[in-house]
Amino acid sequence: MALQSERSLDPTDWKILRELQQDARLSYNELGRRVGLSSPAAAERVRKLEDAGIIMSYGAQIDVAKVGLPLLVFIQLRCAPDRCLFKTSNAGKFPEILEMHKLSGSHCALLKVALSSMEHLEAFNERLSVHGEQITNVATSTLFRQQVIDWEEPGINLRPSIQPGWNER
Repeated sequence: MALQSERSLDPTDWKILRELQQDARLSYNELGRRVGLSSPAAAERVRKLEDAGIIMSYGAQIDVAKVGLPLLVFIQLRCAPDRCLFKTSNAGKFPEILEMHKLSGSHCALLKVALSSMEHLEAFNERLSVHGEQITNVATSTLFRQQVIDWEEPGINLRPSIQPGWNER
């Protein structure tokens, strides 16, 4: 089954997306050189990708451990009907949450949370428990952090950002 997007991307769009996923700080001059366009043409292509919502944002990736949050946990949450986290709370009450995904199945949410210590985890779980049952898993290591989306060719070609010590097979 071929993957479809709302906007059809040509090979140059895919080159731009690959380059920006690897380094979003590229100048339009350097981006254009890498993909075979002039600087103004590269800027226009990027603007169109942004306007179409394909490029959603740019930002720095922070090593949470180096800013004092070395404990990474994933929490599956099954909210009580009248205490749904999505409906009765806001992000400001849980600044430790890096990502929150709505799920199908037996749990309604999956949370990715960065914490400073086991004591912080205990306090966080206590605050979260008012919303319902939870299953907490502590990440012991991270094998890769991000994948470059590269679906230009038929099939899926994801290139993981390999972390030191992980052997490709």
